[in-house]
Amino acid sequence: MDRYQAMATFVQVVESGSFSGAARLLNVGQPAVSKTIAQLENRLQVSLLVRSTHGLSPTEAGLRFYERARAAIAEADEAERAARGAGAGLSGRLRVSAATTFARLHVVPMLPRFLAEHPDLDIEIVLDDRVIDLVGEGIDLSLRMGTLPDSAAVARKLATGGRSVLATPAYLARAGEPRSPADLAGHEAVVYSRQPDAWSFTRDGAEISVAVHGRVRVSAAEGLRAAVLADIGLTIASDWMFAPELESGAVRRLLQPWALPMIDLWAVFPTGRMASAKARLFAGFVEAVMAEMREPHSATA
Repeated sequence: MDRYQAMATFVQVVESGSFSGAARLLNVGQPAVSKTIAQLENRLQVSLLVRSTHGLSPTEAGLRFYERARAAIAEADEAERAARGAGAGLSGRLRVSAATTFARLHVVPMLPRFLAEHPDLDIEIVLDDRVIDLVGEGIDLSLRMGTLPDSAAVARKLATGGRSVLATPAYLARAGEPRSPADLAGHEAVVYSRQPDAWSFTRDGAEISVAVHGRVRVSAAEGLRAAVLADIGLTIASDWMFAPELESGAVRRLLQPWALPMIDLWAVFPTGRMASAKARLFAGFVEAVMAEMREPHSATA
């Protein structure tokens, strides 16, 4: 039994959820798929799939094998493309993870351009604000913001953007506008639980640290946006998060003479294997998109 073929068959079974679905994708009969999986399990001496009336799902051992098999297939495909030369078009599937709000505002709307350039490539966008296990979840490329928790990560900086104190005109009409960072203590803040409560502002070499407080705390950027746009309070966030509202005037930057720490956007690749041509090219595409967005007053949208 060809090991590559067996791995490819198993990956298709897991991703389609059935022998018949994998058979259609591979253009072979269902008995051939069943036989290949049975031979694979016999060779490995482990059960890879759980069979039920609801379909097929990988066992714990099967999930580990799927993750490694998918990575091995991707690397083999990458080697073939390298051998054929740069003229070979991209094909297959690319899995990208990104924070929900950032992807919704800045990545997904630009996908038609990238897809038009690579008609044989499929893209799956995994939207999640948490830091996920790239190898464990089969991610080819992760778009992450801020400081990378893993210093050993294989990463490339794509852009640097600003953070601001932000609020709606309606909130400011009700609560007044802060004139210095110290004034934030008297304001209702919408707190993003993934960021620190205390922020350091700098101006003309002077630095001041301010802790923000509020009755509303959220764990996802979409919730932060919704709360601020509902005029609940002001917040401290990346300009990327409120790019459309900043452009339209629905949200205003405050305390602009005072600077907050900048934020970096990274392309993070799975450790332990070579980044695929698809992942590298998509990272370059996002980098170009972010460069196009820059405005004179900020390194971001």
